Amino acid sequence: MVVHPAAVPVAGPAGDPATAARPGRAAPSGIAADTHCPYCALQCGMSLTPVQDRGPDGGASPRVVVAPREFPTNKGGLCQKGWTSASLLTAHDRLTVPLVRDRTVDAAGAVTRGGLRPATWDEALGRVARGLTEIQAASGRDAVAVFGGGGLTNEKAYALGKLARTVLRTANIDYNGRFCMASAAAGANRAFGADRGLPFPLADLAGADAVLLLGSNLAETMPPSVQHLAGVRSRGGLVVVDPRRSATAALTGAGAPGGAADAPPQGVHLQPVPGTDLVVLLALLHVVWAEGLADEEYLAARVSGVDDVRRAVAAWWPERAETVCGIAADELRRVARLLAAASPVRGGRGAYVLTGRGVEQSTQGTATVTAAIDLALALGLPGRTGSGYGAITGQGNGQGGREHGQKADQLPGYRKIDDPAARAHVAAVWGVDPASLPGPGKPAVELLRSLGTPGGPRALLVHGSNVLVSAPDATRVAERLDALDLLVVCDLVPSETALRADVVLPVTQWAEEEGTMTSLEGRVIRRRQAVTPPTGVRSELWVFAELARRLGSTVPFPLDPAEVFDELARASAGGVADYSGLSHARLDADEAAGGPGLFWPVPAVPARLSEPDRAVDRGASDNPAGRGTHPGTPRLFLDRFHTPDGRARMVAVDHVGPSDDVRPDAPVYLVTGRVLQHYQSGAQTRRVAELDRIVPGPFVEMHPILGFRLGIQDGDPVRLTSSRGEVRAPARWSDKIRPDTVFMPFHWSGAGSVNRITTDATDPISGMPEFKVCAVAVAPDPAGDLPSDPAPGRAPGAASGPAPGAAAAPTRGRGHELSEEVVV
Repeated sequence: MVVHPAAVPVAGPAGDPATAARPGRAAPSGIAADTHCPYCALQCGMSLTPVQDRGPDGGASPRVVVAPREFPTNKGGLCQKGWTSASLLTAHDRLTVPLVRDRTVDAAGAVTRGGLRPATWDEALGRVARGLTEIQAASGRDAVAVFGGGGLTNEKAYALGKLARTVLRTANIDYNGRFCMASAAAGANRAFGADRGLPFPLADLAGADAVLLLGSNLAETMPPSVQHLAGVRSRGGLVVVDPRRSATAALTGAGAPGGAADAPPQGVHLQPVPGTDLVVLLALLHVVWAEGLADEEYLAARVSGVDDVRRAVAAWWPERAETVCGIAADELRRVARLLAAASPVRGGRGAYVLTGRGVEQSTQGTATVTAAIDLALALGLPGRTGSGYGAITGQGNGQGGREHGQKADQLPGYRKIDDPAARAHVAAVWGVDPASLPGPGKPAVELLRSLGTPGGPRALLVHGSNVLVSAPDATRVAERLDALDLLVVCDLVPSETALRADVVLPVTQWAEEEGTMTSLEGRVIRRRQAVTPPTGVRSELWVFAELARRLGSTVPFPLDPAEVFDELARASAGGVADYSGLSHARLDADEAAGGPGLFWPVPAVPARLSEPDRAVDRGASDNPAGRGTHPGTPRLFLDRFHTPDGRARMVAVDHVGPSDDVRPDAPVYLVTGRVLQHYQSGAQTRRVAELDRIVPGPFVEMHPILGFRLGIQDGDPVRLTSSRGEVRAPARWSDKIRPDTVFMPFHWSGAGSVNRITTDATDPISGMPEFKVCAVAVAPDPAGDLPSDPAPGRAPGAASGPAPGAAAAPTRGRGHELSEEVVV
């Protein structure tokens, strides 16, 4: 029998926080709690079973057993991160008491910052409340800023946005999802009028004849998802665009891991010059129209702006594109024809165009997403079952996190904060005057740049983000954080950002809390508590409520996650991301009954919908479940797009190139990304010994040709220098990368923290920074040694690992190979 623990009772904030009751309801020992992985947006289904082992002395030794479970996205598989996720619950440096940093001011006014020391909750929250009050009294509401995260549950993301808008009343709130999904969201909203990463279930990919995947290495970032590509690979239709022959790119050909040398190709790998993916798309569009491959009937019936795009791409014939992107003209034509043959109008099974961070984290990220959508529209794919365009959301709740109020310009339900009707609706739910709500704030990079500057924020609250590792131009970010009068970080471990804070508040993590997440498909799912949090740890919902009370607010902040979700549902009602027909109870009941899952929008009242509702809601009018039980919307846009006239918008775009292009003093492209064993800033995975042993630190992947030319051997210390600084790491030779390009993963701090040298130039529409390409000089490290500054929190016993280029020992799991090379 599986137990789904009820909402955790927590004492109200009126009492002394030092003695307030802690969450105490968890799955009994030996009974599994069905929940989801704490990492990426695939949100793999898993069960967590607390058990009591017997130690050598006969005493009980509690641990949590992780087991995969059948769920549509992971189909019973887990990657290494998922299998080892329970290790996070016993991290050796888990935060369990608040920490504060004392500051002293001498007679000359110089400020000295002491070290972090333990404090009571009362002292820590008192420090925060006094600091925020004094700063806003002296410098105005916007002198306080809030920075959220894409890993927060829907309930916490919603409550954080509510805290910022109703209690702090600051416009300055944004989140790290600005680094992940902003360009995809901007492109989708402009074209379709709605942004849901995948507007169809992930499983739909299995039936397609072709999938064009740009800028995503699914085989390492979301290994179980590769199972959904088996069908298209068997038909030779997987097309991967990546300057590296990544594990995903290798799935396209005879060189695929685990494949026989004489196996037939399973697709095509295009390996463009970094920063030129947009040119690849423009050339594909050119071929589609030049060869009469477009779905003209679909375009006439469902799309606007066609003629402008047709004229614009006429300038990008394949031979011209080849001179910019490096892909042979004939190869571009072959891929365009492959995609067209798969399209419904040509009798194919269907085709998909998918984008990821590799093409979106660019100063022309929105333009690239737009070109990908234009291509999909030209082929007649979006709004058809078995075909479409989608963006692959990265963070665990990257979808839900951008729907309910963390973004600088949004209110819950994916509403615009400058829309009077939206303000009135949400203000009524919150019980405040619409005029009291602030307007749009600064996007993340601009917000971080402004910290501690004249007229900028003097205080920052950070939730679910490690900006000192994950933000671009990280050295400048560190300088801006140090210029603040008050930095408050809620975290479960002492991350790099937490270690720089004035106040650190220890909070619950995934298996210690109840809530919901929204997967990359827009499927709303339940996170369930399996274990009791350590003594001294609090839920962020409690922190928000207690801060509101101490700041004198009368706005209610519920503590029960189910009650918070009910309020979120009311606030989202009528919005694009409408959750008003959902509740924890309904989600639990659907799962218990083996239901198909619930995809937003799920309005509470499906009958006689207005036209804007129908734009994202196919099938509501003949809902068999009746009033109040809308079945959800697995596939968007089947009848019309969520635009005023119901038509999708094509938009003409053109290639400009990277903001920091190669030049004589920086002649090599740097691209960044993830490795299989680590996640985001590494604050979690670097604390898991099994993962840290396999990839214990950063490295610089380079082609042997580049190594020979620069006198750098495999394993040698290397220095990369950009106009923003330098980093150091060992070389790792690979013939899977272009000779004009080096690659570094971004999971580490210290001398090997690659985001010290990435550019914070941003897309003019989305505000997304250009993480994925910049120009660097590459040279042997004259110091002759490797970085020695250990990352904080490194797992004990994880100091050694394979030499650069050495293969890691595999660990097997269902459906995939869990080594550095993924076998499907």
